[in-house]
Amino acid sequence: MLGGDGTEDEPLFRPYAVTGGRAEPDYHLAMETLVSSAPIMSDDLSLLTPEQEAIIVLCHSVHSVAEISALLRVPLGVARVLVADLADEGLVRLHLPRLDQGQPDLNLLERVLSGLRRL
Repeated sequence: MLGGDGTEDEPLFRPYAVTGGRAEPDYHLAMETLVSSAPIMSDDLSLLTPEQEAIIVLCHSVHSVAEISALLRVPLGVARVLVADLADEGLVRLHLPRLDQGQPDLNLLERVLSGLRRL
């Protein structure tokens, strides 16, 4: 993002500060994994970081991990850790691609392409 003087703004925080220094989640989370918000009580939102709350709000409609990263303007590793943590808490649902069938899911490819076009 450019500042008013034409120089790039420095982030207000280091992105990995929100993940406790972790660059990768405890398990592999592909960037094309689709994420949707799980139904939660509004009380649960008060315990979340602003980044986690943004992911939950964003994922009321399904987004890939890569889209979350781009839309929140955080590195992919940070988005993966935040999404995995939310999934571990049951606050988001992961829709993993079914790659064991030998053919990629056409619906998944169309969503990824659509998301890339929106960027």
